[in-house]
Amino acid sequence: MSSDIVVHSRKTPVAADGNHRYRDVQTKMKVLAQKMDEATTDLENLRQTMRANAITAQTLATQIENADLDVKFVALTQAVSAALDGASAAVGKLLASAQQAATQADDVQHRHRRLYQRLDEVRTGRSERTPKPGFFAH
Repeated sequence: MSSDIVVHSRKTPVAADGNHRYRDVQTKMKVLAQKMDEATTDLENLRQTMRANAITAQTLATQIENADLDVKFVALTQAVSAALDGASAAVGKLLASAQQAATQADDVQHRHRRLYQRLDEVRTGRSERTPKPGFFAH
C-alpha cells in the first residue's frame, strides 16, 4: 500500500452551479484560492503538531526504556512515534498539494481576467442583449 498522492488529470470540466458569467467565475476562483491558502495554514499547523508529538513520543520511549519497564511498552511508544512521524510526512505532501492548488487557482483567475475582462466590459457596457452561445455558428 503506497501513501503517495496520485494526481489525476481531468479532460472534461466538472459541472458546478452552471453559472459561468465572468464576474462569477472570478469570484469563485478568488474564493477557491483563499480557501486553499487557509487550508495550507491549517495543514502546516497540523504537520508541526504531529512532528512535535512524534518527538515527544520518542523521548518518552527512551525514558520508559531507561526506567527498565517492559520492552513491549518501549516498542509500542516507538511505534506511536513512527506513526506520528509518517503521518506528519503525509500531511507535508498534502500541504504541498494545497499550496500548489492555491497558486494554480490564483494563476487561473489572473489568466481568466486577462482573457475575458475586456470582453465582459464590452458586453456589460452596451444596452443590446448578447445572442445565445452558438447563434453565429449556423
